Amino acid sequence: LERILVASMSGAQIPLTQVATIEYIRGPEVIKSEDGLLVSYVLFDKKGEYAEVSVVENAQQILQEKEKSGELKRPFGTTYDFDGNYKNQVRSEKRFQILIPICLFIIFLLIYFQFNKVWITLIVFIAIPVTLSGGFILLWLYSQPWFLDISVFGISLQEILHIQAYKLSVAVWVGFIIVFGIATDDGVVMGTYLETIFANRNIHSIEDIRSGVMEAGMKRIRPCLMTTTTTILALLGILMSSGRGSDVMIPMALPSVGGMIMELITLFIVPVCYCWVKESAWKAENSNLSSGESQ
Repeated sequence: LERILVASMSGAQIPLTQVATIEYIRGPEVIKSEDGLLVSYVLFDKKGEYAEVSVVENAQQILQEKEKSGELKRPFGTTYDFDGNYKNQVRSEKRFQILIPICLFIIFLLIYFQFNKVWITLIVFIAIPVTLSGGFILLWLYSQPWFLDISVFGISLQEILHIQAYKLSVAVWVGFIIVFGIATDDGVVMGTYLETIFANRNIHSIEDIRSGVMEAGMKRIRPCLMTTTTTILALLGILMSSGRGSDVMIPMALPSVGGMIMELITLFIVPVCYCWVKESAWKAENSNLSSGESQ
């Protein structure tokens, strides 16, 4: 570079070193631009125990505080923005804020079309918040160091089931949407059989209502348990997977497993709520008949 000849004002060729100083410093390999503006990238990664969104939000807060205090001064005309997985996560969360209510509304409509009664639909729909709590409970348990900290034949269950803390990522919310659709199955089975029994039964007392509910519960608890058990066993295979894509499939399966385990409570909630509604309706009807006869 020092021996490169350049033309002077008189037209003579002179070495570059006579008109310039050459220094070798570390700089960008490529000059990049976006939308006609020069762009430079600062790359960083988070620690494993922190969520991407919270890390970026904390970084933004620190930069804003330093700018307000005058400790950080940006050159005129420069701006900064965070990109990468953080932006994808924020974009996905906004989509799920619309998608999840739509899914819940569709599930409610499908259950209503089955029974054509709002009160039965609401009873069956109780499974949704129950499974939601089950999914969050299992996510919390997975973040605890003592959960399943035992060994079977010298093999740690924590290693087999990949027990570690999982954040509320896109995969986790997809798992919740999946379990929302599965969770109402047992309630639909139980509610359908209850409707069939009481459609062909004359009710003369509260004992008739309770005996019908007990009959439906005893006859439909086995198929409901079989459905739930087979679903959980199938999802356990995903929790134990370690191949390509397991980092996405495991967080997706966790809410489904926790939700299906907690969903077993609906085997008791649906018959009990159904019995309570039927008893209340029967008491109201009898009280109206009694008042009419007395008049």
